Amino acid sequence: MNVFYVISNEQKDPGQETAKYIRKYLSDRGRTCYLRGRGGKTARGQYHYTDAKRIPEDVECVLVLGGDGTLLHAARDLVGRRLPLLGVNMGTLGYLAEVDRKNLPEVLDGLIADEYVIEERMMLSGAAWHQDRVLMSDMALNDIVITRNGRMRVVDFNIYVDGTFLYSYAADGIIVSTPTGSTGYSLSVGGPIISPASSMLLLTAIAPHTMNARPIVLPPDVEVVVEIGSGHEEDATDGAEATFDGDTSVKLNAGDRISITRAGKRTQLIKTKNTSFLELLREKMNK
Repeated sequence: MNVFYVISNEQKDPGQETAKYIRKYLSDRGRTCYLRGRGGKTARGQYHYTDAKRIPEDVECVLVLGGDGTLLHAARDLVGRRLPLLGVNMGTLGYLAEVDRKNLPEVLDGLIADEYVIEERMMLSGAAWHQDRVLMSDMALNDIVITRNGRMRVVDFNIYVDGTFLYSYAADGIIVSTPTGSTGYSLSVGGPIISPASSMLLLTAIAPHTMNARPIVLPPDVEVVVEIGSGHEEDATDGAEATFDGDTSVKLNAGDRISITRAGKRTQLIKTKNTSFLELLREKMNK
């Protein structure tokens, strides 16, 4: 690789100190490195964190400095560009951002020498509906989470798979995640860990009010529809909220639904270390 682009989370990389170090390191070795300009989040529907149109056409690799959240933003913003991403963890724990700052020279040398592999990660596409009108649609690399909105109360959810009713239950929420997202929110509420090399959909309930609710793993080519039930109270008008990768969200009321399928596009993540998923998992869980 010869041409790089750096996206830096300004809160975790004050003054772009690490980003500038990377640019100098690469420039000293005859490579080109662009830094993302300063700028905040724009209106929904344009981009979340990085404007893909401002990335030069000759860029071969995007380095994302921050944590898993920053990498999730980048993945959604750049999915149309098909640029491979490498996450550099500037925080404490990261399953997506595997590289630590102390390993940067070794990692950058590997990229220059073309010593790396690219992993394809499945993404989700979701659309929220009110009757026959689409309220919002977006993509997610980790998960789409439907939770209560407003007061502390449970919500009734009706789950359909490919148009067939699966089950109903009352819970604080539902997580529909990819294998990549299985180590995120889903894991914290008791969901299984799935190899990110897999393609499947994982349904995990958040604090279900039943004794027999279990996570469900589905094949990747199904359509999952989550319908918001009427609730247990006559004046239960707070409804629910669907959130994409912990970022963009849309409010839902009783009768509204969100349709979730495998996205037609995938995220490319770079691996420079010869570390298996199981080794990474052991390392992160022992921290």
